[in-house]
Amino acid sequence: MTNTAAQPSIFDPATLGTLDLPNRLVMAPMSRNRADADGSPTELMATYYAQRATAGLIIAEAASPNRVGTTFAGIPGIYTDAQIAGWRGVADAVHAASGRTFLQLQHGGRVGHPDNGGAVPLAPSPVRLSSTVHTAAGSRDAVVPREMTVEDIDSTVADFATAARKAIEAGFDGVEVHSANGMLLHQFLSDNTNQRTDGYGGSIAHRIRFTLEVVDAVVAEVGAERVGVRIAPGIGANDIVESDTAALYPALVRELNARGLAYLHVVFADPRSQVFQRIRGDWAGQLIANPVLGWGDPLPADGGKAAADALLAAGADLISLGRPFLANPDLVARLRDDAPINAFDDAHFYGGDATGYTDYPVLESATR
Repeated sequence: MTNTAAQPSIFDPATLGTLDLPNRLVMAPMSRNRADADGSPTELMATYYAQRATAGLIIAEAASPNRVGTTFAGIPGIYTDAQIAGWRGVADAVHAASGRTFLQLQHGGRVGHPDNGGAVPLAPSPVRLSSTVHTAAGSRDAVVPREMTVEDIDSTVADFATAARKAIEAGFDGVEVHSANGMLLHQFLSDNTNQRTDGYGGSIAHRIRFTLEVVDAVVAEVGAERVGVRIAPGIGANDIVESDTAALYPALVRELNARGLAYLHVVFADPRSQVFQRIRGDWAGQLIANPVLGWGDPLPADGGKAAADALLAAGADLISLGRPFLANPDLVARLRDDAPINAFDDAHFYGGDATGYTDYPVLESATR
């Protein structure tokens, strides 16, 4: 729904599904590659998320619904008892700090490696990723994925539903289905990675089918009010090339809109983009927009506040920020007080220990 009243502030409260949020700032999901070797979240991860619990909502990093969907070394899963126990520690820590948190569910598809997932990766078509894949033994060339059979598709849909139920059992307030950034669901959406000729390929109606089946299965398991979906229109992550973005996403959004989900989350949203404006017009629910802050560039001095305001003015309901939250556990307080923003430590973004993870300084006022 497009905002018709006065533009809200990022510090205004909001409602998301059954949750009351104290502000409109969302911590975006960011893989940090600090899970144990078996994919179990750690106490250090619980500390990291609890530090950032003043966000209106935390969307915890991508967790794989099964082993073959694992992308890189250090990525968590949500399919074993140990992993569920680890995530319970994360959810409990966030709630103890008065926070709210969803868990993102992600299957990597062709973005994976047998050394990580235990088998040849699955994908809509046998189209190889051009880049290397990070494994525990170092970088490896990506392999040609195995084209998914209908049985593979059905079992993967079921795995997403089971993962959603396990996330709720672990204490999360909801889940986000990751249909963006070149991962499996995005691979089905995009015509360069989906070259199928059956009911899951070819036309737009066929290419959006897998995402809709996953969403429907997850909704049936945990309820629509606990489910969000993340999309990345026109974003070429992991070799994705979309020839029909302007037609693809309105078709997908219309279908998702009918499902009464908690939110739709748009990656690298540009308020001037016709695609973004069309999505906002077609989407009747809460819209989370993730602004473009210049990947690889230093953080803006205002921590993304101006970009957030521009998206609110364009009709977004909530704003997700990644690196600003990564480097500033007390980001909400810093933005409210116009305080200086910590620079992020890109040398320790992926993997490692507490350095560049839980050791960022906070304002003295935030500690009080």
